[in-house]
Order: sequence, then structure tokens, then C-alpha cells
Amino acid sequence: MRCRARGAATRGATLGLTLLLALAPSGPACAQALDPTASEALSATLRMLLDPAQRSAAIAGSPQAGAIDQQIRALTGSDALTQELFALAADVFQELTQASGGDPLKMTQALDRARTDPSGFAAMLSPATLDRLRQLSVKISDRRR
Repeated sequence: MRCRARGAATRGATLGLTLLLALAPSGPACAQALDPTASEALSATLRMLLDPAQRSAAIAGSPQAGAIDQQIRALTGSDALTQELFALAADVFQELTQASGGDPLKMTQALDRARTDPSGFAAMLSPATLDRLRQLSVKISDRRR
């Protein structure tokens, strides 16, 4: 059951990251190494992801984001787990951004690979983030029982 739950949480984190990429500002600053402008864009995006009011406003402006948000809510089943998943997705997004040097193409490619190889994607995470992913997967699994 834990493997299935871990897969569900990894899918949830991937959905959260996909939602984040759909809502994130794009432009030259995102394609370069994390210079001050790119760092500020990352910070603003993470604040939007972590703040339910900002996130809701951004989701309202995108039909694609709305559909992904509905999938996330169906996966988590509660506002608390939804917020926890978005907090985890923010950490994963930050690690992904750092690992890719802020290159949106590399980030998108990593997410595409995650769809077919969630274990490989999870292996790139820091031990602390991977532990949070495991804990969240157990919570989601326990909620479904």
C-alpha cells in the first residue's frame, strides 16, 4: 500500500508542480541562472503557491490550472492535505529550479520524465523533501482507508 501511496503523493507533487508551472511568470529571467531577478521571481511564485488566497486568484484566471487544482483536491480529500501538498510542491519546485539553474525547459523536461519515472524524479529530491513526500503519502493513504 505504501508504494501505491508514494506514487499517489508523487503524482500529487507532480500535479502541484504542473499547476505551479502553469501559473508561474515566464520570461528571460526564468531562463537564466538564478540571478537576483530570477530569485525574486522564484520567491514570488513560491509565495503564490503557499498562500491559498493568492493561489486561488491565480487558479481562477486559468482553466488549465482549475482542472489541475480539482485533481489535487480529489487526491488529497481535505484542505489541510491540499495545503500540505502545495507546501511540498513548493519545496520540490525550489529544488527543481536550483538543479536546473532556473531553466524552464529543463524543468519541464524533468516533470515530463517524472510522469513515466516517478521514482527517478523522487531520487533527485533532498533527503528532507523525500521524507516529507513519504510522510504525505502515508497521510493520503491513511485518509483513503
